[in-house]
Amino acid sequence: MARTTTSRGGRRSARASETSKRAKVQRRTRKSRKRVMEPEDLLRIRFVSDPQISPDGSTILFTHKKVGEKNNYHAELWTTATDGETEARAFTSSGKDGHGRWSPDGSQVAFVRGSETGSQIFLIPSGGGEARKLTSFPEGTIASFQWSPDGSRLAVSFRETAPEWTSEAKKARAESGGTTPPWVIDDPWYRLDGDGYFGAQRFEIYTVDAESGAHEKLYSDVTGDYSFTWSPDGRELAVASNRHKKALMEPWHTSIYRVNASTGRVREIKGLPEGPKTALEWSPDGKTIAYAGREGHDDVYSPDNLELWICDVDSGRTRCLTKDTDYCLLAIALTDTSAATFGASIRWSPNSKDIYVLLGWHGESHVARIARRGGELEWVTSGKTLHSIGNFDDAGEHLAMSQGSPTRFDEIAVGEFDRWNRFGVRRLTDLNGPLLSEVHIAKPENHWVRTEDGNRVQVWALFPPHKAKRGRFPAVLEIHGGPHAMYSIGLFHEFQVLCGKGYAVFFSNPRGSKGYGEEHCAAIRGSWGGADWVDIEAVTEFMQSHKNVNEKRMGVMGGSYGGYMTNWVIGHTRAYRGAITDRCVSNLVSAAGNSDFPQVPDSYWPGNHWDKSEFLWERSPVKYLGKCKTPTLIIHSEGDLRCNVEQGEQVHSILSLRGVPTRFVRYPRETSHGMSRGGPPDMRIHRLGEILAWWERWLA
Repeated sequence: MARTTTSRGGRRSARASETSKRAKVQRRTRKSRKRVMEPEDLLRIRFVSDPQISPDGSTILFTHKKVGEKNNYHAELWTTATDGETEARAFTSSGKDGHGRWSPDGSQVAFVRGSETGSQIFLIPSGGGEARKLTSFPEGTIASFQWSPDGSRLAVSFRETAPEWTSEAKKARAESGGTTPPWVIDDPWYRLDGDGYFGAQRFEIYTVDAESGAHEKLYSDVTGDYSFTWSPDGRELAVASNRHKKALMEPWHTSIYRVNASTGRVREIKGLPEGPKTALEWSPDGKTIAYAGREGHDDVYSPDNLELWICDVDSGRTRCLTKDTDYCLLAIALTDTSAATFGASIRWSPNSKDIYVLLGWHGESHVARIARRGGELEWVTSGKTLHSIGNFDDAGEHLAMSQGSPTRFDEIAVGEFDRWNRFGVRRLTDLNGPLLSEVHIAKPENHWVRTEDGNRVQVWALFPPHKAKRGRFPAVLEIHGGPHAMYSIGLFHEFQVLCGKGYAVFFSNPRGSKGYGEEHCAAIRGSWGGADWVDIEAVTEFMQSHKNVNEKRMGVMGGSYGGYMTNWVIGHTRAYRGAITDRCVSNLVSAAGNSDFPQVPDSYWPGNHWDKSEFLWERSPVKYLGKCKTPTLIIHSEGDLRCNVEQGEQVHSILSLRGVPTRFVRYPRETSHGMSRGGPPDMRIHRLGEILAWWERWLA
């Protein structure tokens, strides 16, 4: 038998093994000390958005938002170096700052600062220092602005507050005992959820001198809903605008106009196809305008794909670059912790050869590029991630981005090319790292479910991360709003809170969702409760058959269209022991007339809501709620202008009259349709408390 010896290398190996064992024990210990996500963790989440890279590529400017000490959102501009060697730091400190933009020479930053009397543009040196107020607009709202290429001017979209609704007018009424005045409405476009009531006031485009701050009105139209971009020589603006007198009802009249930045002279680019046009980007060489659009009579928000088009500036010749694909530039990836990109994102490469776009697909959002001359679309990012894009630096080597994942809230990142022109993404910040190091995070399991008519539906399942996956958990099905958006694989605070309380969470993208091609999305045009219900039934059966689900303790919930579908579900099945309908649609007949966007007859839905309402009524969940026996929590905001609170009231009255256990939580008029994503922090936490209490009552 050979003699056993211990070499020096063997001793090192033994020590390494022992070190590895200790590390494993430490990891298990740290994991055992973790806690579950709580509703109050909302107060610690850092929200990042709108990344903008400096012209020299050294620094990314972004909006950093967190919950402040007075139940508000504290918004500042922050910076982080692209070399990754220095930590992100605050750049401004008022708590009401956003939309930061570098000057073309990189010497200063312009940004919007809010106040009780409206918003103004401020300037601050790029090296830091005191910010100075540039503009002196009357009380009102700034929607966006852009620097001119030479840095001498800014183009600003601004809307003045109606005189009787200014802070000064309100103060005068309070002092004199005057009554709140009425809104006198002459046009159907007078309010917007999240924006409130604005009456006859409209956004208009102004030019602002970058030294003196003097402003001059340049352009206006019927609705004040613009996309605009500077020409590279700074002489003109290209503006996507609908100048038709029925612009709100007939969005296909949108055209692109060349507006002289000095005289205001307007020239329409002739020969463009009818249809919506938005997200204009003028190529750096000045020859071409890229935009997001489509042919047809729908507006920007539609089940049909929003496509990438280019237009020759001089001739007006247009071409769709994505017509041979099945991707949509408005496939919105939904979470409750990131700033969802509700518009198309289009960026030219600095050499004008390529166009970069953000596309949502199968619950992810990625950057793709296509050559200006056309050809194959190329994905330049990949993986189970969500991205947003800002701008390129002057050299075209770096792209400002944000990036999130199933286990990480959005952080600032930089996209960059190597010497072989391969694109990679590098995360620069870890602002939410301290919070995430404390809590268990449930990781989504991906599944595809086959429906009875042969469709395939993508479904994700989350299970309590702090418990061994051996038992059968009560389960909650979450249904997204829109409906023409998509659930993403991003980190949802609400989902993690539910998992932390011991519930399995399922979420899916049934027909009607974006991110799976036009046919999948358009399958429910004017027919909610049809193909989408077939898909939800298949998801329900999948949950019931899952080995880790207690099929007798399942709940269903959703907001907006998700509230519609929740109402539909409880009127058609008793598979769920409880339900939560949030900011719902329940009666399509009444909803067609009291939303901020009036329903145009014989467009998305057949008929109208006055004398041809049969189809709308047939697809209204309230018609079927007489059969409902499912205990239901109703959540609605009195300030919801998208889905009026009366939609929730109808559900409550029917269930109450039928003796079905129900509870109605009405949030105040200061909250809006998007309360669960951007409402007052205390109300968001209260809402989560009501949800947990309801499931504790009916599913525990």
